Amino acid sequence: MLISIVIPLFNEEESLRELYSSIKKVCGENSYSYEAIFVDDGSTDKSFDVIKEISVSEPAERVKSISFGRNYGKSAALSVGFAQAQGDYIITMDADLQDDPAAIPELVKKLEEGFDLVSGWKKARVDPVLTKNIPSKVFNWAVSAMSGLKLHDFNCGFKIYRKDTAKSLDIYGERHRFLPVLALWNGYKVSECPVPHHPRIYGKSKFGINRFFNGAFDLATLLFLKKYMRSPLHFFGMIGLLLITLGMGILGYFGVIWVIEQALRIRPLLVFGIASVIVGVQFFSIGLIGEMITNIVGERKYTIKKTIGID
Repeated sequence: MLISIVIPLFNEEESLRELYSSIKKVCGENSYSYEAIFVDDGSTDKSFDVIKEISVSEPAERVKSISFGRNYGKSAALSVGFAQAQGDYIITMDADLQDDPAAIPELVKKLEEGFDLVSGWKKARVDPVLTKNIPSKVFNWAVSAMSGLKLHDFNCGFKIYRKDTAKSLDIYGERHRFLPVLALWNGYKVSECPVPHHPRIYGKSKFGINRFFNGAFDLATLLFLKKYMRSPLHFFGMIGLLLITLGMGILGYFGVIWVIEQALRIRPLLVFGIASVIVGVQFFSIGLIGEMITNIVGERKYTIKKTIGID
């Protein structure tokens, strides 16, 4: 059995040697065949050079790397990493040493209980309370409530997937925060497993408060796509129909007044009726355009500057 370990990173040169050493030690102790796939998301430090030095002393198939031409974000890094992974099981983990490779056997064991994705749960989180812990709890509660999937820690980067599960996920934007939800909606079995969490030793966090706003917008998008992805006209058409019906009713009322009184004055309600019809037609148009877009499949492309062990 081959395990692929996908590691997205951005400016983590200090931690990479120690991280790989820990991965190698754990996999060796448990007799895992593995490949480590480092996805350098446009680092401006010497991260790629460090990975290159690590690869020199390892078999060619053991250490691989992809380096983006610029920073595209974690979703892009995971998407490309999943595409390159060859393992039966695919593990994702951050490169900042806060995720502990010692937990890999527990994740493997949990997956083999019959699940398709097991998400890490940072039960004893060591991040700052006000800037990360509390916002994270609110975020996890909201995602659980709106998605129907009850997990404690959606945003933990330490996860394990079966190969077909990982490769079925369409990841872009901030979707890396919702991979368990996407897997569940694709029909896969999802669970979680407590994992240790360590303080950051080197560098600083690459995520600011804006990630929670981005995540909220992406959650709303996912919920919309779940219900209306294949039939956007059902959503926009219903709104358009209600507005047109309301507008036509108002205009009909003023039409009767005009016939009876032979005169018609411009009133706010009349303007509202006309606007309702116009906006309703626009909603119908948006729905029709959405129907056409659903029939167009676009390929997301990223600029890859360098690679190690990958054609």
